[in-house]
Amino acid sequence: MNPIYILVDYKGRFSSKASSYPYRSGMEKEKLRLSFMDHGYNVEFLEFSEIDFRKMNFKDKYIIINSSEDHNLYYKDYIEDILIGLMLQGANLIPSFKYFRAHSNKVFMEILRDLSHLKKIKNISSTSFGTIEEFLNQKLNQNEYVIKPAIGAVSKGVSLGKNKKDIIKKIKKISRSRNIFGEIWDFGRFIKHKGYKRESKYRKKFIIQNFIKGLENDWKILIFGNKYFILFRQNRDNDFRASGSGKLEFRENIPDGILDFSKHIFDDFDVPNLSIDVGFDGFTYYLIEFQAIYFGTTTIEKSPFYFTKEDSKWVINIEKSNLEKEYVNSIIQYIRKNTMSTNSEYKLD
Repeated sequence: MNPIYILVDYKGRFSSKASSYPYRSGMEKEKLRLSFMDHGYNVEFLEFSEIDFRKMNFKDKYIIINSSEDHNLYYKDYIEDILIGLMLQGANLIPSFKYFRAHSNKVFMEILRDLSHLKKIKNISSTSFGTIEEFLNQKLNQNEYVIKPAIGAVSKGVSLGKNKKDIIKKIKKISRSRNIFGEIWDFGRFIKHKGYKRESKYRKKFIIQNFIKGLENDWKILIFGNKYFILFRQNRDNDFRASGSGKLEFRENIPDGILDFSKHIFDDFDVPNLSIDVGFDGFTYYLIEFQAIYFGTTTIEKSPFYFTKEDSKWVINIEKSNLEKEYVNSIIQYIRKNTMSTNSEYKLD
């Protein structure tokens, strides 16, 4: 059988699963293993700390990567070291490293948006900052801006600034980097050395975005291979945010064009599965956020149906889905697509 490696964390956990038991234990590894076997792949689960670059060579091997949402992302930082080592060794990471970097990192997520060839996802524009001092030099061309910390889920820390004073106040709240001893020491430098510029007290990176008016809800869309799962999310009461509202519906009647919009994004990103938040004001679609790794799975686990595109038309399939099975199917489709593409390029040469 063809070998494939799946990386698990120090708890032995792979990815996320809303209905996991025990709580927050991730996908069921035995289901993953059996599903891969059905496609002719033998799976080996490895903890990150088990990878020995002196003794093990993963060149050209398929490595399904994992991420983490630990507090302050300490463990995620360690995972990044291992993944970069695997890249340097020539492993085939699934998904590619850039999507790991974008997980729980809205600054890099917005960089990927800016680098995309899709103009239709650039109607939301972001400016990133590493300190509040960088922002203070920024000229604003509108009054209202959405302010987001780089780290956070379910819209935690996301706010709407109404004017520059309000924006600065909210930026300070999310970017404060406390280091009391360091700040006292730095103040001593300021007193001792004439002309010395003090270190910023606000060094947690953040972004500001243009505010899109008229969005009363958004749509959470999970894409696994050729299957599209969609969930309607109403905004919170007296709030512009839909994420975390708890006001959810699975609607068969969806806006025209929303699945085509989603498919263009999925095809452009070249990933096996994807989670996107899409806004629609009645005229225009907006890609609010996206993740290609370690995203929430409620939409696929609870949806009574999914959509597929058949003969240029979107068809609804009334069927409950199994997360592990659909995840594996999406990985296999991705591998086969990229293998065919590589073989085609080889023949053309």
